[in-house]
Amino acid sequence: MENMSEQAFLVLAALADQPRHGYALIAEVAAESDGRITLRASTLYAVLDRLTTRELIAHDRDEVDNGRLRRYYRLTDAGAEALATEADRMAASADAARRRLRLRAGGTVLGGGEAV
Repeated sequence: MENMSEQAFLVLAALADQPRHGYALIAEVAAESDGRITLRASTLYAVLDRLTTRELIAHDRDEVDNGRLRRYYRLTDAGAEALATEADRMAASADAARRRLRLRAGGTVLGGGEAV
Protein backbone atom coordinates (compact mmCIF):
# COMPACT_ATOMS: atom_id res chain seq x y z
CA MET A 1 0.00 0.00 0.00
CA GLU A 2 1.28 3.46 -0.87
CA ASN A 3 1.76 6.16 1.72
CA MET A 4 -1.40 7.91 2.83
CA SER A 5 -1.53 11.69 2.93
CA GLU A 6 -2.64 13.36 6.13
CA GLN A 7 -5.67 14.75 4.31
CA ALA A 8 -6.69 11.26 3.13
CA PHE A 9 -6.16 9.85 6.62
CA LEU A 10 -8.35 12.54 8.17
CA VAL A 11 -11.09 12.08 5.56
CA LEU A 12 -11.13 8.32 6.21
CA ALA A 13 -11.23 9.00 9.96
CA ALA A 14 -14.13 11.43 9.47
CA LEU A 15 -16.06 8.71 7.65
CA ALA A 16 -15.30 5.98 10.20
CA ASP A 17 -18.44 6.53 12.26
CA GLN A 18 -20.99 7.59 9.63
CA PRO A 19 -21.43 8.71 6.01
CA ARG A 20 -20.88 12.42 5.42
CA HIS A 21 -21.20 14.91 2.58
CA GLY A 22 -18.46 17.26 1.39
CA TYR A 23 -19.14 20.27 3.60
CA ALA A 24 -19.47 18.04 6.67
CA LEU A 25 -16.15 16.38 5.79
CA ILE A 26 -14.42 19.76 5.55
CA ALA A 27 -15.81 20.71 8.99
CA GLU A 28 -14.96 17.33 10.55
CA VAL A 29 -11.37 17.36 9.24
CA ALA A 30 -10.88 20.89 10.59
CA ALA A 31 -12.28 19.83 13.99
CA GLU A 32 -10.25 16.60 14.18
CA SER A 33 -7.03 18.44 13.31
CA ASP A 34 -7.76 21.26 15.79
CA GLY A 35 -7.95 23.67 12.85
CA ARG A 36 -4.52 22.73 11.52
CA ILE A 37 -5.96 21.27 8.30
CA THR A 38 -8.54 23.31 6.42
CA LEU A 39 -9.50 21.58 3.18
CA ARG A 40 -10.58 23.61 0.19
CA ALA A 41 -13.41 22.08 -1.80
CA SER A 42 -11.08 21.37 -4.75
CA THR A 43 -8.60 19.56 -2.48
CA LEU A 44 -11.36 17.58 -0.78
CA TYR A 45 -12.85 16.37 -4.05
CA ALA A 46 -9.41 15.37 -5.36
CA VAL A 47 -8.91 13.31 -2.17
CA LEU A 48 -12.41 11.82 -2.48
CA ASP A 49 -11.71 10.86 -6.11
CA ARG A 50 -8.45 9.11 -5.15
CA LEU A 51 -10.07 7.29 -2.23
CA THR A 52 -13.00 6.22 -4.41
CA THR A 53 -10.67 4.95 -7.13
CA ARG A 54 -8.78 2.91 -4.51
CA GLU A 55 -12.18 1.63 -3.24
CA LEU A 56 -11.49 2.93 0.27
CA ILE A 57 -14.71 4.96 0.20
CA ALA A 58 -17.90 4.67 -1.82
CA HIS A 59 -20.86 6.84 -2.76
CA ASP A 60 -23.53 6.31 -0.12
CA ARG A 61 -26.45 8.45 -1.27
CA ASP A 62 -27.48 11.83 -2.64
CA GLU A 63 -29.82 14.24 -0.86
CA VAL A 64 -31.19 17.61 -1.86
CA ASP A 65 -31.03 20.24 0.89
CA ASN A 66 -32.36 23.74 0.15
CA GLY A 67 -32.06 23.06 -3.57
CA ARG A 68 -28.44 21.89 -3.31
CA LEU A 69 -27.34 18.36 -4.03
CA ARG A 70 -25.34 16.74 -1.25
CA ARG A 71 -23.40 13.61 -2.15
CA TYR A 72 -22.66 11.41 0.85
CA TYR A 73 -19.65 9.11 1.06
CA ARG A 74 -19.10 6.11 3.32
CA LEU A 75 -16.08 4.15 4.43
CA THR A 76 -15.71 0.71 2.84
CA ASP A 77 -14.32 -2.34 4.64
CA ALA A 78 -11.07 -1.86 2.69
CA GLY A 79 -11.06 1.77 3.83
CA ALA A 80 -11.53 0.79 7.46
CA GLU A 81 -8.64 -1.66 7.15
CA ALA A 82 -6.42 0.96 5.49
CA LEU A 83 -7.32 3.50 8.19
CA ALA A 84 -6.50 1.03 10.98
CA THR A 85 -3.21 0.08 9.33
CA GLU A 86 -2.20 3.72 8.92
CA ALA A 87 -3.21 4.57 12.50
CA ASP A 88 -1.06 1.67 13.76
CA ARG A 89 1.87 2.81 11.59
CA MET A 90 1.58 6.37 12.88
CA ALA A 91 1.35 5.18 16.49
CA ALA A 92 4.45 3.01 16.06
CA SER A 93 6.35 5.97 14.58
CA ALA A 94 5.24 8.20 17.45
CA ASP A 95 6.31 5.55 19.98
CA ALA A 96 9.74 5.29 18.32
CA ALA A 97 10.14 9.07 18.47
CA ARG A 98 9.16 9.12 22.17
CA ARG A 99 11.71 6.38 22.94
CA ARG A 100 14.47 8.40 21.27
CA LEU A 101 13.38 11.57 23.08
CA ARG A 102 13.55 9.70 26.40
CA LEU A 103 17.12 8.69 25.61
CA ARG A 104 18.01 12.25 24.71
CA ALA A 105 16.28 13.83 27.70
CA GLY A 106 17.17 11.24 30.31
CA GLY A 107 13.60 9.94 30.70
CA THR A 108 11.60 13.14 30.28
CA VAL A 109 9.72 13.66 27.04
CA LEU A 110 10.22 17.10 25.56
CA GLY A 111 7.51 19.16 23.88
CA GLY A 112 4.63 18.51 26.24
CA GLY A 113 4.15 14.85 25.33
CA GLU A 114 3.36 12.36 28.02
CA ALA A 115 6.34 10.74 29.71
CA VAL A 116 6.63 7.05 29.02
